Amino acid sequence: MGFSKGRVFLFRIPEGKEFLSAVVEFAKKHNVVIGTISAIGTLKNPKIGYFEEEKKQYKVIELKGIYELVSALGNISIKDDEPFAHVHVSLGDKEGKMFGGHLIEGEVFVAEVYIEELLGEPLIRKPQENGLALWDVEE
Repeated sequence: MGFSKGRVFLFRIPEGKEFLSAVVEFAKKHNVVIGTISAIGTLKNPKIGYFEEEKKQYKVIELKGIYELVSALGNISIKDDEPFAHVHVSLGDKEGKMFGGHLIEGEVFVAEVYIEELLGEPLIRKPQENGLALWDVEE
């Protein structure tokens, strides 16, 4: 599926907001339905996930404290007729140990976000037999 470049956004999420909710709120406000996301910053008490195929669900890993958001990479598409942010993160603790996975939630201390809008046919996530909501596209 081909896309062309749309608008580019660079913004900061205010302290105390939940990261994914803030990204979705921004996407709705600016009518971004397809795009790429990257971010850096710091998250408090983030929850990340690892998808367990045999159970068809995410194992939730709750991290306590403040973690450097070394990198967040993801995308925006449509799920349940609304913009949806799918983001994976690399998080560093105070000793430099790294944790990573699917971001489930994280309270923002600092977050600087880059979104590049893509123009083209919407990518729509639909539930699959494997338990994931994936884009309904063929190669």
